[in-house]
Amino acid sequence: MRPMEHPGKYLYCVVRCSEERTFEDVAPIGEAGGPIQTVVNDDLAAVVSDSPVVEYESTRTNMMAHERVQEKVMREFTLLPVRFGTVSNPASSTQGIRKLLENRSDEFHRLLADMEEKVEVGLKAFWRDEKAIFDEVVTENRGIQKLRNALDGKPLQAIHFDGIRLGEMVKEALDRKRAAEAASILVPLRRIAYRTMETPVLVDRMILNAAFLVDKSCEEDFDQAVAKLDEEFGHRTVFKYIGPVPPYNFVNITVNWDET
Repeated sequence: MRPMEHPGKYLYCVVRCSEERTFEDVAPIGEAGGPIQTVVNDDLAAVVSDSPVVEYESTRTNMMAHERVQEKVMREFTLLPVRFGTVSNPASSTQGIRKLLENRSDEFHRLLADMEEKVEVGLKAFWRDEKAIFDEVVTENRGIQKLRNALDGKPLQAIHFDGIRLGEMVKEALDRKRAAEAASILVPLRRIAYRTMETPVLVDRMILNAAFLVDKSCEEDFDQAVAKLDEEFGHRTVFKYIGPVPPYNFVNITVNWDET
């Protein structure tokens, strides 16, 4: 999309702040340049930077720029992440943002109170050896063993439908094993987390893809719980633990400028 001559404002997040601020040592999204600063209305502020009115592609560069600004702001403020790619109308850019903050003040204050002193952490768990897990599934399931043995040595054209059924049985057994192991991982973490969100697994090796909203006072307990899981399951499971990050999975402010 071709940029318009007059810039709009790119929105990163909403914070509780009653003064104009700038954030140094972090680059804005895109190539418009200029400062990353607040647009204030009463005690709420949007963190913004100048931007042409374009539809930002979800490239790694753009996504990382968006997230780096939020992570910079997070060092000082509880924040509400704004959906990636949100750009204000250039005809009334600052005025429109102030109107947004005014019209949705109750909602933003409620969400900020809910996010106060909390951070998001993420945990992904993967089977270390996918072939070993497959062998376990076959060993544990007599039906799979029986069908696999019955098909062994037969020409492919003769076992087409039975082969499909065998694949379905293996997938169902893997899904059951994945669900059982994910539940075992989640039990101790749910006890500590304020809120938990499971997101879809992305590859066959993945057991769990989850985000947790954790009170800052419980961060150390949560870290220790993840370390204990690694000790207990590390021989078969690889854990990828990230955070703290802004609460992307628990708050995602979307804006319809026609309604502001």
